[in-house]
Amino acid sequence: MPHSAADAAPTGHSDAPDQPLAVAAEALFLANLLVAPGLAFLVLAWLRWRYKDGASRLTRCHFAQTFFVSLWGGVLLIVASLAIVMLGGFHSEWTWVAVILYFTCIHSTLVLLGVFGLARAMAGREFVYPVIGVRYE
Repeated sequence: MPHSAADAAPTGHSDAPDQPLAVAAEALFLANLLVAPGLAFLVLAWLRWRYKDGASRLTRCHFAQTFFVSLWGGVLLIVASLAIVMLGGFHSEWTWVAVILYFTCIHSTLVLLGVFGLARAMAGREFVYPVIGVRYE
């Protein structure tokens, strides 16, 4: 059965030669959250620095998003968790309930947004993370 125009790949950045770099940026963001925190971020930072001038707009957008959201996400998770512990007391069981609940909700949200960003990169489209994402012009 012949394909219709609606079945064709979306126009835009899907033919960018460095689209795999955009996918790698999102995959490293997820690896930083799930598998190798810190190490994946260092690789992401190095790739962002290496391709900051010569990459396509698509790739620069995904590198900027994943880099800055990794920074903001890390700061939010650490600072807010420490604040909850300091306000609630180290020995209170309710403090730990609040810390685990907060950490789980924020972390899960970042993972879900990372998967959505990965899907957008694989489709050759730009993605701006809500709230803590940076506008890329």
